[in-house]
Amino acid sequence: MISNIKIKKINNDISSIIIDEQKTYNSLSFKNLSDLLKALKKLDANKKVKVIILEGAGKGFSAGHNLKEVRGLKQKDKYLKLFNLCSRVMTQIVEGRKPVIAKVHGAAFAAGCQLVASCDLAYSTKDALFATPGVNIGLFCSTPMVAVSRKVNRKPMMKMLLTGEPIHANYAKEIGLINDFFSKAKLNNEVFKVAKKIASKSNLTIKIGKQAFYKQLEMPLRKAYAYTSKMMTVNMMAMDAKEGISAFLEKRKPVWKNK
Repeated sequence: MISNIKIKKINNDISSIIIDEQKTYNSLSFKNLSDLLKALKKLDANKKVKVIILEGAGKGFSAGHNLKEVRGLKQKDKYLKLFNLCSRVMTQIVEGRKPVIAKVHGAAFAAGCQLVASCDLAYSTKDALFATPGVNIGLFCSTPMVAVSRKVNRKPMMKMLLTGEPIHANYAKEIGLINDFFSKAKLNNEVFKVAKKIASKSNLTIKIGKQAFYKQLEMPLRKAYAYTSKMMTVNMMAMDAKEGISAFLEKRKPVWKNK
């Protein structure tokens, strides 16, 4: 069966995952979620890939779950299986070793908005829209709010959840859902510039830093400092830290060994 999830190599360091089921506005069906999870794991395990860009084909990013599929499930265990699979995709993005950048145009609604919020960085076009509109159809966006509420303050988050109204890119940036927005003509280049800058750093350092960032957020202050002190010590013992410090002191570019 042909997959709607495409992997595109941009250069030796950067790859893109494209959700391409345009007839359903790149919905996150069982199959698409399963294939997306496989693609994320594949690129995360690829030692050559340093940065992953996530995007949607056609008119927009993703409308979220396929509601026709959801309506047809009818059984509690099937609903739970779908939402658990979706959660595994989001968790893979957060817990994976490689930075994932969402590149958004059009709409990112419901689980599509969740996908954006789960990514480490997110950039969009000026006219992009974001929403958690489940309340409009009698289904509260409970799983999407897990990701979005970890990026957005409570009051704006609750308004999105309770009203179901979409927000524009400028407000999404203001509340912290995305990093920035650009014209359609500039988005590709701006996202690539960020990805290229990240890819120029030590793979090992990025992996240690990303994992430490998310773990310490869930800890009390003292525990977070104790944990990150250990992680900085581990990082300091790596060859790349020694090389980076030496390169800085010697006023030269570092040569990363990624170990």
